[in-house]
Amino acid sequence: MSIWHQEIELEKLNRMMCKKNMLEHLDITFTEIGDDWLTARMPVDWRTHQPAGILHGGASVVLAETVGSVAANLCVDMRHYACVGQEVNANHLRSKKTGWISATARPVHLGQRSQVWEIRIADEQQTLICISRLTMAVVKNQRTEQ
Repeated sequence: MSIWHQEIELEKLNRMMCKKNMLEHLDITFTEIGDDWLTARMPVDWRTHQPAGILHGGASVVLAETVGSVAANLCVDMRHYACVGQEVNANHLRSKKTGWISATARPVHLGQRSQVWEIRIADEQQTLICISRLTMAVVKNQRTEQ
């Protein structure tokens, strides 16, 4: 059984979310969706490196918060509600110099007022690079409640 509020097409999601913002700059794209998970990927290159030439922890957090936040909002009726970030944390487990990483968000808790998501970031060989937890507040959509 799907957790999504409506049917989702990856091509449409990428068109709507990944243009003229940080996602486009970092080349983050949504790649897969399941009944209760969403995956996005990001390159590990000069845009996402720290000065030492490895993946910047902040870039991993951007990817984690992106996929978790989008997933959270896809679980609610966005005409009436919005999910906004309250807290994000990340444990960086391994370094990465080049290639791609993918982040998969799965819900831990889907409540009426809050959501908690676990985001696992892995490389092309499915080696875990980072694990993150994202807490989202579910609030009334201010654009439609005025």
